[in-house]
Amino acid sequence: MAGRAVLRNFADMMEIENLKPLTRAETELMNLLWDQPQGLTVLALVERYDEPRPARTTVATFLKILEAKGYVEHRRLEGTGRTFVFSPLLTREKYVTFVLREVRDTVFGSSTKKMLSFFIEHEELSDEELQEIIELIR
Repeated sequence: MAGRAVLRNFADMMEIENLKPLTRAETELMNLLWDQPQGLTVLALVERYDEPRPARTTVATFLKILEAKGYVEHRRLEGTGRTFVFSPLLTREKYVTFVLREVRDTVFGSSTKKMLSFFIEHEELSDEELQEIIELIR
């Protein structure tokens, strides 16, 4: 059993390493899908945007791009002819891990310490937040 978990984690890492970063608009769409991992239709996605909402064709185009990048899959909605449900292929957590590793490796010379130090020095953290961070480290 443990061997399968290791193999799956290795497969996940290989999958993540081959991802292409998301644009701001793609990230916004992925956030909608991550909030509803069971999947949504194009119309349901459009309805979840704030005003002014994008056109259905715009959302459909972005979904095709996300599918080509390996972030999204689709399936036909039962009982319909041409309605598809789109679902994320990876979790928000896995994507954030990918992005932060990229930042760590390219900006901070693969140093987690340098990256965390940067955030601690450049973010305005309350005493309570700093205490929570210290507790996490322990």
